[in-house]
Amino acid sequence: MNLNMDSVESLVAQIQGLSGNLSDINHLHNLLKQSEELLHSESTRLISSLSQLDPSIHSLGYLYFLKAILSAPVSKEEANGLFVSLARFINSCVVEQIHLAPEKFIFICRWFKNQVILLEAPIRGVAPMLTAVRKLQVSSEQLTALHPDFLLLCVLAKCYKTGISILEDDIFEVDQPRDFFLYCYYGGMICIGQKQFGKALELLHNVVTAPMSTLNAIAVEAYKKYILVSLIRLGQFSASFPKHTSSVAQRNLKTFSQPYLELANSYGTGKISELETFVQTNMEKFESDNNLGLVKQVVSSMYKRNIQRLTQTYLTLSLQDIANTVQLSSSKEAEMHVLQMIEDGEIYATINQKDGMVRFLEDPEQYKTCAMIEYIDSSMKRLAGRGRDMILMILIVFLRDSTYETSTIEFCE
Repeated sequence: MNLNMDSVESLVAQIQGLSGNLSDINHLHNLLKQSEELLHSESTRLISSLSQLDPSIHSLGYLYFLKAILSAPVSKEEANGLFVSLARFINSCVVEQIHLAPEKFIFICRWFKNQVILLEAPIRGVAPMLTAVRKLQVSSEQLTALHPDFLLLCVLAKCYKTGISILEDDIFEVDQPRDFFLYCYYGGMICIGQKQFGKALELLHNVVTAPMSTLNAIAVEAYKKYILVSLIRLGQFSASFPKHTSSVAQRNLKTFSQPYLELANSYGTGKISELETFVQTNMEKFESDNNLGLVKQVVSSMYKRNIQRLTQTYLTLSLQDIANTVQLSSSKEAEMHVLQMIEDGEIYATINQKDGMVRFLEDPEQYKTCAMIEYIDSSMKRLAGRGRDMILMILIVFLRDSTYETSTIEFCE
């Protein structure tokens, strides 16, 4: 049977007439599934038919048409027009209708994501993809296949705050392990961008320690960043893995991360000159991994930690003495570091601009009020429970799908 324009028009009429209630929509869904092969064979003739459908009413039919159109090659001009239609569809489609064909919705949303990346305008895709994630979710606890795509756009567009909004959800439902790995990896990058290093460590830790039968590229890159963020956040790195880490990860991750482990060893000496020399020697490697910016933050954190150590010994110290002690080039550079640390709440101090003296103060928060104790207790319980539930959840998914393997990943700086 050949699909001619009359049959396309007939199908459009069916979509228009059967999109009103659930019973009709279920019947329409059956018709669309029966017509799917025919739609694909005439995909180039469907674009003009989209104008006869309202995505906010005829969502299911519109979705089937889009899937058929995008499954075939489209010209640059057609792609530009479809880009606008897709954004409009994502924003206005009816949730109940797209849930009847979620795999098609995922397909068109990924085409949309790829298009904004191709246009080098990832920011144009952030808001529509966030809407797509929320519409695809059955509950806020579900990790969808679109979560990683949305987070990738946030990383590329540097829309870190928007990305953080979705990372605040507690996730307990995962379908595909790869989605979980990428969600945690890109989520960690977003938290790094926001300098929320504690949260970044948690997410990267999930990647490194999650069950895996073969080593994957995501875990390797996550481990490199995990080392760097540990140094920035904690001032140290332990090469020991938790007991629940897969044997594959324990055997192989260090092999692919030697320069980073050596960086951690150099950091541990506390000698800034040695650290800077090591970074300079291995700069090409760090740059090719898109981690040079993070490595520079590691170096900066050593300066900060050395300044913090001074607060434990001295009550007052000149900016020049600080510069000499922590090996900064000038008192002006020491002042910049001290001011930044004061602003970030990393030290408590005042600077006398007349004589260049720094007075170190005690932390005004004594951590002994009832409110602070309750906050610390609730945070510890929540993090402990969340970490346990995350590992259990990914283990269940892994055992269900033991064929999981990933060797490629979209990376970005």
